[in-house]
Amino acid sequence: MTTPRQTSTSADPARGSAPASGGPALGAAASSAVGSVRLEGIVKRHGPTTVLHGVDLAIEPGEFFVLLGPSGSGKTTTLRILAGLESVSAGRVLMDGADVTTQEPGARDVAMVFQSYALYPHMTVAQNVGFPLKMVGTPAAETERAVREAAAKVGIAHLLARTPGQLSGGQQQRCALARAIVRQPRLFLLDEPLSNLDAKLRLETRLELHALQRALGATTVYVTHDQEEAMTLADRIAVFMEGRIVQVGTPREIFTRPQTIDVAGFIGTPPMNMVTGTWQGGTVTVGGAALAVAAGSPSAREVTLGVRPNDLRLASDGIAATVERVEDLGDSAIASFRAGDQLLKLKSDRMPDVCEGDEVHLGFAPEAAHLFDTKTGARL
Repeated sequence: MTTPRQTSTSADPARGSAPASGGPALGAAASSAVGSVRLEGIVKRHGPTTVLHGVDLAIEPGEFFVLLGPSGSGKTTTLRILAGLESVSAGRVLMDGADVTTQEPGARDVAMVFQSYALYPHMTVAQNVGFPLKMVGTPAAETERAVREAAAKVGIAHLLARTPGQLSGGQQQRCALARAIVRQPRLFLLDEPLSNLDAKLRLETRLELHALQRALGATTVYVTHDQEEAMTLADRIAVFMEGRIVQVGTPREIFTRPQTIDVAGFIGTPPMNMVTGTWQGGTVTVGGAALAVAAGSPSAREVTLGVRPNDLRLASDGIAATVERVEDLGDSAIASFRAGDQLLKLKSDRMPDVCEGDEVHLGFAPEAAHLFDTKTGARL
C-alpha cells in the first residue's frame, strides 16, 4: 500500500489543496466562470537540463483537458506546476485571471489525484475522503454528509468503514477521486489515475470518470501517455514532445490533421505509415510508384508521405510490397507488408485475401495522404 507522497511544500498533495475556509457543498453547482487556466512562457530547468521550453496554454472553464505525450515529454511536470508542487524557472501561471505562480498549493483551490492514489493506510475510506474538510475545520455533521455524497457519486458508499488495504485497485482509485471532489475545488488535476487498473476496469472507469466530470462541470486537467484514453476523454488535447507543446486541438483535429511527423506517428493504433518520396505536381513518387495526392507542388521536393493503416488498401498498382504477417483480431485484421526497408500496416474490418509471402501493391485515396517536410517534420 502506498503512503502519501512527500513534497517540499507545506500542503499535503494527497488531500488536494484546501481553501482558507470550508469549500462549497458537493451538491452546489459549479460556476461556469470559475476554472480558467493559463500558462504563459513556462520554463522549467533542473540544473543544466531544461524540462519545459516556454509552454503556453489556455484551458477554458469546465473543459476536460488532456496532456498527452510519451514518457519524459514534460506533461507531469506541467501538472505539478499547476498544482504548485513544482516551481517555475520562468513564466507565469494564471487561474481565473489571477497570478498564482508563487502561491503555495494550499492557496490554489485545486485537488490532485496521483497515479499511486496516495491514500492514508491507517485511515478508513470515510476518513480519507473527509480529510480535506477536516483540515479546514468543517463541522463533523457537514463533513459526514459531504463524504457520503462524494462516495455515492463514485460508487463506494458501502465501503466507507474499510481501510485502503481492504480495497481493490479500482476501489482505491474511486476513494482517491471521492477525496478530490468532496469540497468541489475549481480545478481537478489527475496524473495517470487509471494506469494501475486492468484493461477491462480501465475501460469501465474511463466512462464513469467522463460522466462524473460532466456532472460536476469542473475544469479537469488529465495526464496520460495512453492515446486511447486521451481521444475518448478529452474536449481538447495538448500533445507534448520533448518539453514542448507541439499541437493543441480536439481529438478529431489531432487525428485527422497532425501538424508534425512526431504527432502523426504518436496518434493512432497502429501508428501512421511513413515513407519518403518526391512530391511534384499532384503525385508523390515512392520506390518508382507514382501515387496521386490531393495537393500539388509546382517543383520537385523531398517529402514524407503519411497514410493511416485504415486508409491503406490493396491495389492493382502502387507501392510494391510483400506480405509479412496477417493478424486476425476477431472484429478486424492488421496486415503487415515489407516495401524495401519500410514496414507498412493495413487495418481492415475484414480479413484481407492475402497470405504471408504474397507479392502485392498498396494504394490509397488521394485525400487520405498526409504530407510532411522531411527536414523540419512540419505538415505541408
